[in-house]
Amino acid sequence: MSAYGVLAVIFCLAIIAGLVIAVDPADVAAAFENVTVAPLAAALVIVQLQVVLSALRWRFTAARLGHPISVPLAIGEYYIASFVNQVLPGGMAGDAVRAYRSRTQEGWKRPAAAIVLERLSGQFAFFLVAGAGLFAWPLLLSESLPPGFYRLVLICAGFLTLAVGLGLIIARSRLLARFQTLKPDLAAVFWQRGAAGIQFGLSMLTVLSYIAVFMIAADATGAPLPPVAAVTVIPLCLMTMLIPAGIGGWGTREAAAAALWPLFGLTSAEGLSASLLYGLISLFGVAPQGLVLLAVTLRHRRAHGER
Repeated sequence: MSAYGVLAVIFCLAIIAGLVIAVDPADVAAAFENVTVAPLAAALVIVQLQVVLSALRWRFTAARLGHPISVPLAIGEYYIASFVNQVLPGGMAGDAVRAYRSRTQEGWKRPAAAIVLERLSGQFAFFLVAGAGLFAWPLLLSESLPPGFYRLVLICAGFLTLAVGLGLIIARSRLLARFQTLKPDLAAVFWQRGAAGIQFGLSMLTVLSYIAVFMIAADATGAPLPPVAAVTVIPLCLMTMLIPAGIGGWGTREAAAAALWPLFGLTSAEGLSASLLYGLISLFGVAPQGLVLLAVTLRHRRAHGER
């Protein structure tokens, strides 16, 4: 493992250890004692749904770019990529592996473009849910807003306004000419022949499945969240997983949960426990399949003398 990888592991472990000590290890242990098999089984099933939906989105995106992928291959490669993303730093290593493994004789640019646009579709749906929850928070949780919340909303609104302004400037400048070659691909992937509805449907279902697993994890640890949490605190917790400083979102996600759970009258220990269980469910939901499929494909390639 590289120096960066070692530092990422230390970073994640340090945050989690510090949080457990801060909230009392006994409380975290007590929360895990509430966990039963039924919610774990349900959450693991939903993780499989996540992978299938994401793989279908990738397959659709790739097909629109002239790179056909079979359903079994897409699902198998997505299991491998999901597992790698969760165990290596940065959260993008699995996508790089997926791009490399799906390369064709013409190269890897088209497969890589399909992966980038597929992930973009998912991130757009995620930020749509998170943004809606952020601006709806004053209406849904007016009595338990965190300090400085309105300042946060103003900052987000400011960044949104700035992004729109810059987008309009770029659209009217010569810089847009450099991106003319992307327009046909973007139109094919996101707009033409009903693509918008398919992309939005698959991505939104995927995002909702992530939220559902977190809700189940909270309930399983003995501290169920109200429905409003699905569009407020949970998206914010999941957003921290996009920070490329750690591995699989570990540490930053737990810190966010420990800070946000008290807004619902729950303890930081319950938030930490729910986030830890969520991480374990997400990891073990893809690890067996990812490891087996990776081993099988590597053995097959070695047997056929492929690199």
